[in-house]
Amino acid sequence: MKKRMMRLISLALVGAMILPNAVVADEAAEEGKVLNIQCWNEEFKSRLTDHYPGYEEVDATHGKIGDVDVVWTITPSDDNAYQNNLDSILPGNEEAAADDKVDLFLLEADYAKKYVNSDVVVTETIADLGITDEELANQFQYTKDIVTDADGNLRGLSWQGCPGVLIYNRDAAMDVWGTEDPEQVQTMVASWDTFNKTAEELNAKGYKVVSTVNDTYRVYSDNATTPWVIDGKLNIDDNIMKWVDDSKALVDAGYTDTFDLWSDDWAKGFFPDGKVFCYFGPAWLINFCMHADEEGSIANLGRWGAVEGPQGFSWGGTWIAAAKGTDNKELVADIMRKLTMDETIMTDIVKDDSDFVNNKPAMEAAAEDDAYAFAVLGGQNPLGMFLAGAEKIDRSTMGDYDQGCTEEFQAAMKNYFDGNASLDEALDLFKKGVSEKYPELTIE
Repeated sequence: MKKRMMRLISLALVGAMILPNAVVADEAAEEGKVLNIQCWNEEFKSRLTDHYPGYEEVDATHGKIGDVDVVWTITPSDDNAYQNNLDSILPGNEEAAADDKVDLFLLEADYAKKYVNSDVVVTETIADLGITDEELANQFQYTKDIVTDADGNLRGLSWQGCPGVLIYNRDAAMDVWGTEDPEQVQTMVASWDTFNKTAEELNAKGYKVVSTVNDTYRVYSDNATTPWVIDGKLNIDDNIMKWVDDSKALVDAGYTDTFDLWSDDWAKGFFPDGKVFCYFGPAWLINFCMHADEEGSIANLGRWGAVEGPQGFSWGGTWIAAAKGTDNKELVADIMRKLTMDETIMTDIVKDDSDFVNNKPAMEAAAEDDAYAFAVLGGQNPLGMFLAGAEKIDRSTMGDYDQGCTEEFQAAMKNYFDGNASLDEALDLFKKGVSEKYPELTIE
């Protein structure tokens, strides 16, 4: 018992900070000596190692928190390897040996519902970790909706918010309209109708409005009002079909292309010679994906700007989930509290990592502070736009089939955009792909 008490004291004093909800548990509830973390890249690892009080790095895959050994297992997402790994180990986690139990794992928005609504429960509820609704009051609601199960139980938390904006090429704006002022540029892209008309003006000057139709897809899909599946039947929302119609018109007119996101062709617009007017994305795209470190890129020159664009949307995000069967509930809960609720730590994440964090007071303060301006945006501080966007995001239509349906839909529509299939043929391809992936669905 003395050893148990010393261990609780050690955890409670990590980083000279008292755990907010630390309780003295009985001997039977003693926590594990190994904290196993499953993730797909180094992002969360860097947040924990850099910002969790008292974390000690041992090597690339090991650390210490008090007397707990931290073990990182990083499985890249390529070819669905990360999800396949989770699918193989999480269902049997409660029966795993103590040192082998997964304690914490990470989720992305596109497949979060798969794990929070799984037939075999693989996540602990946030309430079962001792975290209350009052503690979560400063988080953006949409970040909670994404990881809320069908019965209303919250099963994960995120330190990030990922609202998006339209990121425009300032030099292109100057060339076409003689101004790069965000207020003026917003009038050119304030709705999809004006956006599509603007595409014609840009084309006359040699610019593509976007690199690819796939740049706009997430904006349309995030504003869908119905889910992909309703009562077991496949459904295509009107706003997603509007994306198809608008995109086909842009492609046929030569105003954009059909490149895959993340392809070399897609990324050419990050440089002046690429002649692309805009991209759509959140803070992580602006700061980490637009070649800001490469001399000659638009980002390196500080010549992007940001406006709200036709519609608000979000893209991405990472959620922390406690694995069902974890024997480190207290520590996992404290990691969640520190990284997703502690305003001071979250402000440090904004400063050090350029994340838009899931804390309203922290972001409200940063939005008013010129110190948080983005060099990539020529000294513009876009956080006020991100903040307003985050408040409006509605992800209530998310479901378990989103990732697969989206992948099949975009692949099928590329045939239509490229002139290799009629719209009806492309829709048939989509339905065939979904029926093979999800045979339990009714498809008409």
